[in-house]
Amino acid sequence: MLRSYTHTRRVPVGDLAVDPLTEGEVVARVLAALDEGRGGWIVTPNVDILRQVARDAALRATLGGADLVVADGAPLIWAARLAGRALPARVPGSDLIWSLSRGLAHRRGRVFVLGGAPSTDGEPDGAHRAAARLADAFPGLRIAGAHCPPFGFDRSPRALRSVCARVIKAQPQMVYVGIGFPRQEHLIARLRDHLPGTWFLGCGAAVNFVAGDIRRARPALQRAGLEWLDRLAREPRRLARRYLREDAPFAAALLARSLHHRLTHRPAHRA
Repeated sequence: MLRSYTHTRRVPVGDLAVDPLTEGEVVARVLAALDEGRGGWIVTPNVDILRQVARDAALRATLGGADLVVADGAPLIWAARLAGRALPARVPGSDLIWSLSRGLAHRRGRVFVLGGAPSTDGEPDGAHRAAARLADAFPGLRIAGAHCPPFGFDRSPRALRSVCARVIKAQPQMVYVGIGFPRQEHLIARLRDHLPGTWFLGCGAAVNFVAGDIRRARPALQRAGLEWLDRLAREPRRLARRYLREDAPFAAALLARSLHHRLTHRPAHRA
């Protein structure tokens, strides 16, 4: 694992330990590892991921195998700060997909894009459109492959083997896996042994953002940690329960525990 090379002390937030790194530092470490022939796995937790990890020990153990864990959600930054610990900045997967591609382009790196929306009216699917946009943005970046697997493919052993075989055959240096948490993490865990020199980024909706199928919030909302509010306004029926009934109470409890720790010096999160 990359951890032995990073020499950084992770910051506990909820039930995960988060690397105190900036986006630029993540890119630099990934590129340095690739130069040495070492692969790895980046997890970018937000509040929803932290909530799911808190109630699922097996999932928590799976994510414990990641080489880099960086905070996507602003509440993780706030919680660490309230507890008296430092995380320098948000590092969203939706930003990393661009900055990692930029860095890889300078090395003529090979990327595979997995996920996105299915094709409609004869148009390319979201994975191919995202891959094409990245290639246009960063001359020198090589597309090892792109694939939009059908929904529920991972419930079929045969379909799962087919998707894995497609990625393994392409031999990419970086795989962007945007099929949703925790399905993408389970797929990455399955692929890693077959591609030890490859890096993986579980990036959720980032493939859809790059493809142009979903528009990101305005930069001001992103900086304020309110990107979720923009997505809720766009997809209220799908996201209201998750954001308002599940994630919001969890975030409030997380921040309260962090403040309690600051005032009493009792453990707020797991180490």
